[in-house]
Amino acid sequence: MGIPRALARLGPQGLRAVRGYASAAGGATEQNLEEWKQRAGKEAKGRDPWQAFSSTNQDIHLMPVYSGLDVAGQPDYGSEFPGVYPYTRGPYASMYTGRPWTIRQYAGFSTAEESNAFYRKALAAGQQGTSIAFDLPTHRGYDSDHPRVSGDVGMAGVAVDSVEDMKILFDQIPLDRMSVSMTMNGAVLPVMAMFVVAAEEQGVAAAKLQGTIQNDILKARRRERPWQGRGKAEGEFMVRNTYIYPPHPSMRIVGDIFAYCSRHLPKFHPISISGYHMQEAGATPGLELAFTLADGLEYIRCAEQAGLTVDQVAPRLSFFFAIGMDFFSEVAKLRAARRLWARLVKEKFGPSDEKSLVLRTHCQTSGYSLTAQEPYNNIIRTTVEAMAAVMGGTQSLHTNSFDEAIALPTDFSAKLARNTQLILAEETGITKACVADPLGGSFYLEALTSQMEAAAEEVIREVEQMGGMTEAIISGLPKLKIEECAARQQAHIDSNKQAPLQVIVGVNKYAQGDDNGGAPRELDVRRIDNTMVLQRQQERLAQSLRATRDEAAVQAALAALEAAAHSGNRQHNLMELAVQAARLRATVGDISAALEKAWGRYEAGGGMSTGVYNKALGTSAQMEAVQRVVARFEAEVGRHPRILIAKMGQDGHDRGAKVMATGLADLGFDVDIGPLFMTPHEVARHAVDADVHVVGVSSQAAGHGTLVPELMRELAAQGMGHVLVVCGGIIPKQASGLRRWRAWVAAFYGPGTRVPAAALDMIGMLLEGKQPEAGSQGTA
Repeated sequence: MGIPRALARLGPQGLRAVRGYASAAGGATEQNLEEWKQRAGKEAKGRDPWQAFSSTNQDIHLMPVYSGLDVAGQPDYGSEFPGVYPYTRGPYASMYTGRPWTIRQYAGFSTAEESNAFYRKALAAGQQGTSIAFDLPTHRGYDSDHPRVSGDVGMAGVAVDSVEDMKILFDQIPLDRMSVSMTMNGAVLPVMAMFVVAAEEQGVAAAKLQGTIQNDILKARRRERPWQGRGKAEGEFMVRNTYIYPPHPSMRIVGDIFAYCSRHLPKFHPISISGYHMQEAGATPGLELAFTLADGLEYIRCAEQAGLTVDQVAPRLSFFFAIGMDFFSEVAKLRAARRLWARLVKEKFGPSDEKSLVLRTHCQTSGYSLTAQEPYNNIIRTTVEAMAAVMGGTQSLHTNSFDEAIALPTDFSAKLARNTQLILAEETGITKACVADPLGGSFYLEALTSQMEAAAEEVIREVEQMGGMTEAIISGLPKLKIEECAARQQAHIDSNKQAPLQVIVGVNKYAQGDDNGGAPRELDVRRIDNTMVLQRQQERLAQSLRATRDEAAVQAALAALEAAAHSGNRQHNLMELAVQAARLRATVGDISAALEKAWGRYEAGGGMSTGVYNKALGTSAQMEAVQRVVARFEAEVGRHPRILIAKMGQDGHDRGAKVMATGLADLGFDVDIGPLFMTPHEVARHAVDADVHVVGVSSQAAGHGTLVPELMRELAAQGMGHVLVVCGGIIPKQASGLRRWRAWVAAFYGPGTRVPAAALDMIGMLLEGKQPEAGSQGTA
């Protein structure tokens, strides 16, 4: 007879007797603890077992063992249920026993036609919703024919310039029945407007549309692939850098979208508050939790300023968290997020609708944890992370493909990623066992959940004292904290000591040398023909759109939008005006430029954290070798080696660039960091002005094939052809046209490169006088 059935037969009096016995047995816990300490002390060879076996993980102190004593001070321990305040154990009473999480894979590339075919194929194979990745020009509010974006069109997402592209993107996808998630922040107004108009012209009323638009301008960063390290990452002002306008006008856009969706799109979530990009940029799970919830509080205030009540907006907020390899921390993070959010909203806003207290979230497995070395290992990493998301109670999930540290996923790798979720849902018993929150009640997990909640609340209190997240971002506090975490983490990966080495199997430990873990030396990767995409988009803009639209009506609509942005009041809703302009075939670039005339384009300040990497790395033979060679260079040349680290095109993913800059500065380099979104001409001019020895190009979004050859020509034209050019990031060996320009570049530092090794390599080349091949700059 099973235990639950036996307990049920005891009746109320019997159950009370059992509980009384369990309570009385608590007195024996101290005795058992003393016995454990004696035995553990022997295993610790006489040391205090608490000190010998305790550890610190992600700034959380962990003990070697947990018991009822560690949760005795938690008033709610053992009394919480899923679907009941404070929702620690899940937002719904039945959780996966009613239905499993939604499989929602994020994708988009090349043209609308190619992405549409990919979506329809995935939906036919079991995917339950679409999640759209737009290219960087679209994120930054540029049309495909803008001169600053030639290397980025269609490369890291799908190119969308107008309603015509949006209609192709969703061709044969029933928008009245299909949930659509769109990752868009900077150019959220034109993209959301074009989605509404495309549905309208498909015959679907706005009231029937369901899904989510990210619209999270406070965070914003799409997948980054760090120069020195691993994987990919995605916050606009804090991390992702796909912002367009200054913080306060950007929040006006957020509020107007809230108000528009409240009136016209009752089934649509007007924001997805993202912590994912923060963790990908370097934040610990606890810091990601704190800043994400602080963002959420700020957005509720933003909605109130737009005339909405907390009960009108809070139930329609959705959240988006990263799930990394620290399994129990990630499970605890999701549980702590629900509990802390419910309490904060209740205390600060006093809603009358209980739904306003419920946090619902989408999760995505880590991109940063993916490695280019032994890439098949990534399948295992993603599976572990997906299990953590499910055990933490996510409502929907994206699993990354194993080859995303190298390139965009292929159909094959995307299928494996999707099947990972299907196997978890259909074969493991996670859903068939019919148990909500199966890890609930674990002494360790409950204690960890409470620790994470307390640490996050302390950070949130600091942000609130500054006036909220918008003011904190303007001060630079969140970005600084995240960059310090990233530098510290990189130092732990680079460390050649046993502790505090962060082990990455196949990268800094258990590496197989020339054996790529069974994977072919050159994986098949998805190749995007940037030239073809660019030509097709430019032709559609010139021939099918601008030549046929009513130009006077378009300009009038854009003028009305600009005037409303200038006015600073809420009399005219910006989303309403953007929809009118989109119907007339105003483009993404047109609508963005109208707002830019009113507000200008925002330029973030530069800077980097120093000292953090050095302190975390500590002394080592490799570090001492770098110091010696830097001293030799200074003696021979008369100054320290100087490097310009540059980001070209619309790629704003700067974790890799910032961490490399921090590490090199701590190792003795003079480091210049150029502003984001530079052209090759601007980089060359900066190199001349700073008189650098090395230009380091960080490329995370596949624009290198077009932009690096242009940079080489610009350097030669400005008399800097002798400068070493090195590249870092995701640069597949199979990249189109790669062999034509690899010889121009002195070195490539791909995923897995350690900062000290790169430093030694660059100084060695400088001392040897290595230069680009003669005449190569003119042979693109």
